[in-house]
Order: sequence, then C-alpha cells, then structure tokens
Amino acid sequence: MSEQPSRPRTTGKPHRRPKKDPVRFLAFEVLRAVDERDAYANLVLPPLLRKARASGDFDGRDAALATELVYGTLRRQGTYDAIVAACVDRPLREVDPPVLDVLSLGVHQLLGTRIPTHAAVSASVELARVVLGDGRAKFVNAVLRKVAQHDFDTWVEKIAPPYDDDPEDHLALVHSHPRWIVSALWDSLGGGRAGIEELLEADNERPEVTLVARPGRSTTDELLGEEAAVAGRWSPYAVRLTEGGEPGAIDAVRSGRAGVQDEGSQLVALALANAPLEGPDAHWLDGCAGPGGKAALLAALAAERGAVLLASEKQPHRARLVAKALDGNPGPYQVVTADGTRPPWRPGSFDRVLMDVPCTGLGALRRRPEARWRRKTEDLDGFAPLQRGLLRTALESVRVGGVVGYATCSPHLAETRAVVADLLKQFPDTELVDARPLLPGVPGLGDGPDIQLWPHVHGTDAMYLAIIRRTG
Repeated sequence: MSEQPSRPRTTGKPHRRPKKDPVRFLAFEVLRAVDERDAYANLVLPPLLRKARASGDFDGRDAALATELVYGTLRRQGTYDAIVAACVDRPLREVDPPVLDVLSLGVHQLLGTRIPTHAAVSASVELARVVLGDGRAKFVNAVLRKVAQHDFDTWVEKIAPPYDDDPEDHLALVHSHPRWIVSALWDSLGGGRAGIEELLEADNERPEVTLVARPGRSTTDELLGEEAAVAGRWSPYAVRLTEGGEPGAIDAVRSGRAGVQDEGSQLVALALANAPLEGPDAHWLDGCAGPGGKAALLAALAAERGAVLLASEKQPHRARLVAKALDGNPGPYQVVTADGTRPPWRPGSFDRVLMDVPCTGLGALRRRPEARWRRKTEDLDGFAPLQRGLLRTALESVRVGGVVGYATCSPHLAETRAVVADLLKQFPDTELVDARPLLPGVPGLGDGPDIQLWPHVHGTDAMYLAIIRRTG
C-alpha cells in the first residue's frame, strides 16, 4: 500500500469538489496545533468552538462531537498508532503527520464511538480530500477499511502481548499510556492488577467540570442552580457540572466570584488551611501561585480569619492570572512576581505556606491527554532541582510552629515522597504532620502521613500533599 501525492484528474467524470465537514475539520485543526506547536487541546479547542458556534456553523451536538473526536483521539493515540502500523507497509515515521492525524480521527470513529462504519470511513476520506488531496485520501480509505475489519478489543488482542508475558506493555497498549508511565503509576499506587487497570481506565475518561464557590464571594447554592449541577463529593465549596457545558457562561464564574477548579486542588488548599498551628495565624504564602485557583481559595479562607495571603508567581503572565483570580477577594492580599527559589521576603515570615511545585503533570492526564505522549523519563531530572529548591524556600519561609504544604499534580514517587524525604534530611527541625485527618470524610487516603488522591478512587486529579511543621 502506498501513499501517492494528489494529481489533477484529466479524464473520466468531472472532478467532484470535496465537501468540508466543519466538525471534523475543526477536530483536525486542533490535532495539528497539538502536533505542530505543542499546544494543549484544552487551550486550543474552546476558542475554536466559540467561534464556530458564533458563526452558526455549530450547535451543541456538533460541539460535543468535536470535543469527543479531539479528546478521544488524543487519549488513545498510542494504541491507534499501533493499529495503524499493523495496517500499513512502512514505518509510521514515514507517514506524514497530517495523514496520521486524519487516520487517528478515523480510527477513533471506527473503534471508539458508535458512528456507523460506513459513515466513519466516508467522513474521514472526505476530510482527507479536503486537507490532503485525492491521492492521500485513497491511502486513508485503504487503511481505514483494514482497521474496520476488527473491533477495538480484537485489535488489542492482535497488537498487545499477553499480560502474563509482559504486564506493563500489555497495559500500555490496552489503556494507551506509555510504558514508563504505566510503570511509574503502578509503583506509586502499589497493589495488583485491578488497581492499576482502574487508574488507567479513569485516565481515559472525560472528567467532569468542577467549580469552586469562593468563600465570601459566592455560594454552592448559587452554583447548584445551574443546569445538571450537583454538589462536590468532598470539598464543601465544590459543584460538579455532570453534563459539561461552558463555565464561562455562568455569571459567578464570569465575574470571578467562582472558578473552575478540580476538587483535588480544592482539597489541597483546605488541608493546608485546616492544619493545626502553634501561635498566630495571620500571614499566609502561596509561593508558586499561578494560575491562581488555589491562591483564590486560600485568600478567601484567610480573609475569614483576618489573615493576609501573599501570592507569588515567577512568570509575569501567570502572575497576572493570579491577580485576576484574586480580584474582589473580601480581605487584603498581595500578588508579587518573584522567583520562588530567590524570594524577596524574609525567612520565617509566614504561618502557613503552600508550595504547589511545577511537575510532569502525570496526575492530570484526564484533562491533558496529549501530555502522556510528550513527557519523557528525563523530564523528571529537569524538575527535580526546582522542586527541591522551592520546598527549601517554603521551609525557610515558615516560622517555627508554622506549617508548609508541599503539593504536586503528579503521583510519581520521584516528585512526591523522594523530594519530601530529601528536604526533611536537610531540615532536621521539621516533622511530617498526618494530613489525613485534615480532610474528614475523604476515604482511601492511604497509610499517611502524606496524602495521595486518585482519579479512580476520588474522582479528582492525582494530587499529592505532604504537610510539614517547623519544630525548631
């Protein structure tokens, strides 16, 4: 099978102009942005959907289909690539990336949706004619007809090794995660096959939109008035939109009185705010505050106690996002643009410190499925010095008797317990606080004293939190 360049037809029937399908064309545009510019779908897709709906090209069902095509394709990209590789006569690296994107969209429609086979193939071929030309459309047609000969489970049986022969490679292909991520998640989770399979399956589910009612500015009762809104599972400030929707259309979100914030992120802020202190409770620090979700919740909680939050962020554009999130907070606060490893404040200035450090983001693969294909094991080495440097700053910034929350949206042991253990050795006048009682009613928090949340257990991102107290 070969992929031929498009040629103009000179004989036979008149050449039919391909018909542009706006839904599939938009999905293709997003995949190209993800591939060419390392963009994130959750940033590229919403404005394109708004533009399409404003122009009259899309209705709600079209937007839902485009969203499913984009995220479903990205989540299963590794498995779909392996299936396509079994249907072509050359290495995938020799197939042009735009062709692979059209093929992946087609494979997802065939194997991951209820779209009828003939419709999935014909729509994909028509998209190929629009964006690639007739010659490559024939190539797409031939490949997808081979793919359509089997369902997803049959294809997995063909391309994945048996579990008993190679458990990690089997799980990687069945659940479409890179092998090294499967291994890392399994190490962090512990246990047998059932737990890791549940976690990987949860990573491939579309997450609900979760809102936070910022104290003193909004209430959950207000947000529960929205369509298909239900109370959060664990956070008293959380409201889930069970059917998705456009949060920006909600007045409380548009005005900043509420925000979009995963419930795991809310729980991290709440745990730090609930940690017992020895002495005053007047000065709080969010030392790595961008884009501002945790800072806004912490500032509101601080205001209820008469405390002041200082929110620090190194990147100016992210610091502006923090300032926007905090605008309207009921109590005093301050936002500064500063490098958390070279802080402008004096040591021992704060009673509570949150340091939510940059990381690989392996805990948020539900929301950014493309990240799983971009991240490499060597990225851990790049983050390690920064994570340790920021936690060092946090421990130096808190007073004796105060508490530090070290948080990260990754369950990888190299980014969680290894960092905490290293810094506790460097700061012998510290102790780990059992964080589990700080989140009453939340089950499955492990053996402690730190906390690891999980998508398949808690319905949240896989947030990690350790609470550390300065003792001397």
